[in-house]
Amino acid sequence: METTEVLLSSVQMARFVARGSLRLDAVVPAAMNAEALAVLAAGVPDVPYGTPVAEAYPGGSFARRLLELPQVAGALRSLVGPEPWVDHHAVHVREPHGGEAQPLHGDAIIDVRPDAFDVQLMYYPQDVTLEMGGTLSVPGSHLRRTNESDTGRYQNLRGQDRLVCPAGTVVFLHHGLWHGGRRNDSDTVRYMFKIRFNPRVRQRLLWDASDLHDPQVDAELDATFPWYEWATGRLERYNRVLLWRELTGDSGYDLDHWVTRVSNRPKETVA
Repeated sequence: METTEVLLSSVQMARFVARGSLRLDAVVPAAMNAEALAVLAAGVPDVPYGTPVAEAYPGGSFARRLLELPQVAGALRSLVGPEPWVDHHAVHVREPHGGEAQPLHGDAIIDVRPDAFDVQLMYYPQDVTLEMGGTLSVPGSHLRRTNESDTGRYQNLRGQDRLVCPAGTVVFLHHGLWHGGRRNDSDTVRYMFKIRFNPRVRQRLLWDASDLHDPQVDAELDATFPWYEWATGRLERYNRVLLWRELTGDSGYDLDHWVTRVSNRPKETVA
């Protein structure tokens, strides 16, 4: 995609690694949001798995113009790199006073990749109120190994986020983040367009890393969330360290020695 891109900062990337999501409020212009309602109501034709973006969405198409918006393009490049594959896309429509809440789920079978991840873009062309049933997600759940809807029996978790947002908001999710659409209890049809992307390059320092050593990076990576248990909450931070090492190429990065102490392999005997 040939477009001006606003790359993410290291602080934003660290927040994504910790939370499993990145939210860009009202980044799509009002005219495009108005156009989207007709486009999404008509449906977006499917594309085969593994189709490059340039082939999936021809130049000038609504989806292509959405992806070429500077902040959207920059976030996508920062997360998965140039010319990712389209895994799949879908238009989600919630009719007024209709539908059921989705079970809490991640969009993958057990995915043990420690050095890569897919991202899912979710675009909301309308103002989403609480009554409209925006996507619910659980911050910091993405690195816990579960299989799709194993988490569906959980109804509410402390610190969960029920999306309320202005029109033109785009959210990027790590493929493992627990989430689910809510029931629409409003009088308005609610639309959401999602695209899942697969990286084609190693996801290493793809963003603007000029602030890599900003203390706020450590603060973001060390965040805790209200639903965490005491012991496994520490394991979540451990897994973040592993992912951050892969994303930066810094094999010595750590938080409070979480990874260092369990990877220590002495080679000499101390006299």
